[in-house]
Amino acid sequence: MKQVVQNYKSGELALLDVPVPACKPGGVLVRTGYSLISTGTEMMKVSEAGMSMIGKARSRPDQVAKVMQSVATNGLAATYRKVTSKLDSYTPLGYSLAGVVVEVGAGIDDVAVGDVVACAGNEHALHSELNWVPKNLYARVPAGLDPRFAAFGTVGSIAMQGVRRGEPQLGDLALVIGLGLIGQLVVQLLIAAGVRVVGVDPDPARCELAEQLGALACAHPGSGVVDNAVAELSGGHGVDQVYLAAGGASNDPVELAAKLARDRGRVVDIGKISLNLPWNAYYEKELDVRFSRSYGPGRYDPEYELEGRDYPIGYVRWTERRNIECFLDLAARDKLDVEPLITHVADFSSAVETYKSLQDGELKAVAVLFRYPEGPETEPRAVVSAVAPPAATGTRATPRSRLRVGFVGAGNYASSMLLPHLVEQERVALSEVVTTSALSGANAKRKFGFARANTDLNALLENDSVDTVFVVTRHSSHAELTRRALLAGKAVFVEKPLALSEKELRGIVEAIEESGNNRLQVGFNRRFAPLLNEAKVQFGPRLGPASVRYLVNAGRLESNSWYTKADSEGTRFVGEGGHFIDTVSWFLGSDPVSVYATATPGNDDLQVLLRYADGSTAAISYVTSGSTSFQKETLEVLADGKVLKFDDFARASVYGKKRWASSRIPKGRDKGQKAEVEAFVTALTTGVAMPITVESLVNTTLATLAVNRSLETGAPVRLEPKEVLG
Repeated sequence: MKQVVQNYKSGELALLDVPVPACKPGGVLVRTGYSLISTGTEMMKVSEAGMSMIGKARSRPDQVAKVMQSVATNGLAATYRKVTSKLDSYTPLGYSLAGVVVEVGAGIDDVAVGDVVACAGNEHALHSELNWVPKNLYARVPAGLDPRFAAFGTVGSIAMQGVRRGEPQLGDLALVIGLGLIGQLVVQLLIAAGVRVVGVDPDPARCELAEQLGALACAHPGSGVVDNAVAELSGGHGVDQVYLAAGGASNDPVELAAKLARDRGRVVDIGKISLNLPWNAYYEKELDVRFSRSYGPGRYDPEYELEGRDYPIGYVRWTERRNIECFLDLAARDKLDVEPLITHVADFSSAVETYKSLQDGELKAVAVLFRYPEGPETEPRAVVSAVAPPAATGTRATPRSRLRVGFVGAGNYASSMLLPHLVEQERVALSEVVTTSALSGANAKRKFGFARANTDLNALLENDSVDTVFVVTRHSSHAELTRRALLAGKAVFVEKPLALSEKELRGIVEAIEESGNNRLQVGFNRRFAPLLNEAKVQFGPRLGPASVRYLVNAGRLESNSWYTKADSEGTRFVGEGGHFIDTVSWFLGSDPVSVYATATPGNDDLQVLLRYADGSTAAISYVTSGSTSFQKETLEVLADGKVLKFDDFARASVYGKKRWASSRIPKGRDKGQKAEVEAFVTALTTGVAMPITVESLVNTTLATLAVNRSLETGAPVRLEPKEVLG
């Protein structure tokens, strides 16, 4: 299928072939009939992509701060790979459309195949022939409503949420600043609510259009026309509400709002605008400044938008979905007229040219629609290169001269930390990538040379030309995907964690026993880090037990991070802690026999004590309350009169009869991903043993899971790997 995309690094716009998205549970697959170009938000994004790197940085200081923090944590080289990978990717455009349901996912019973729906969301209502849309981001279109008008549902809900934030009452007087697409809709919604409306915009055509749609007076903000109208209509008091629907860096709109608002009036910001409030003017009138957040309550809440958890109507009357439904109802009953706003309807095949006409100013528009062709009943879910890879050779346990690799998941970690190293391997052919997002698969195919991009996992597992599978998805899917791939006879590389429960872990072991396929590796990359390996050599052989201290300054997560979803994705330590347990066990040359854990309230900071059979102990401090300016990982090993100190993959020292110190690594922190990938490939192509034994993988996973059990019981947990391994 086709989708409009833009490369944020180069600014290139393209109509790209991408896989058809999978129809996941909790949503529907929609064939687009019409999609709406937001001439404000979208064109701002398109223009931003054409800026220089310095210009992009100036426009997104929040992202610059994240990059600098990543440099401090991961080093310059790793951050550079991560940032360039993200920038040099196609990103989607669009967020408002109407189309027909062609497939219904599990758990959906409010629409059926053939229903017309309006869809929202900058990840789900894209300029694309087909979109998967979760339940709370679509609404059934009332019978008789033109689908062109239904395509306005999302931008209509943005305008409606802004109006709701202003709390207008019958007979109020309102000023709308900025008469673009959102401003024109705000004007109509206010009039429908019994409010008298005036507006300002530097474009006389837009002022004329707003007056045709019912505004009492509209003019250039510097003309004085609206000032006089406000004075006359309000008896000199000023307007009850001001709606800021403009964009740009000028501070004139907020100054005009203060000038024309009445005492204790409300100022609602809907657009992205400069808000350098003149303190005296706003203070003297005690103006109430409010923000309007996109489509309404539920926006940016993943539980609402992605998991379909609606807010009770008794507590939240107008959610984003109910706002869309309300807008569609008003349009269907002719209370709103969006047809005069449609400046141009373009065939979807000319999407790139249409964007360029808007960007160059050749096409001056309030609203532009893309019209899509009617498609076939079904479409293939894959995009395939002209030359397909040859069939895989070799059996599960025999060497393979060339690996045929399939990837499940192609997010930022896979794209920056694994795939760049795989493409360097002459012994590897990248056969297929499977993602839930059509565009992420297309990006991986373009950047790394996969022969095929797909959204069908079953097709990958049944593909005889794929003999090796990388699982780089969210934690909750790791165990089942690993189990299925092993049973399908594939060698498996799975990112940590291997499993979220002992039951899942037993399922993997049973799959190994049933299939005879033990070609499994977990992404415990730290044991492969070059500097850590050099430090271990310098430390030398160990005679007596060791004492190990491992400080992990993990830092706090953003509240909306999926890592915080412990119920579905496991605790943060279960997701990451295996790294540190594996590193210690590798250094000591054995696996732990017991685990004891304690924590601060809320389990924010963990202290994990590992005991080993030879009497060695390791204390892992996994903390989130530290400073981000301090290094993330500090490892100390003490034994036989020697001390090793390892500082965050940047510097290492050994103190003993002779002292050794590394030079600071100039190219950043190498945490071992490259060597890890090479070791995995070598094991499969030569037939030697896997880099980490299954027994060790099981023991590390059991130790990681035991931390939660020890926290619950307050007692040490003895590890019994034989109960899992049989």
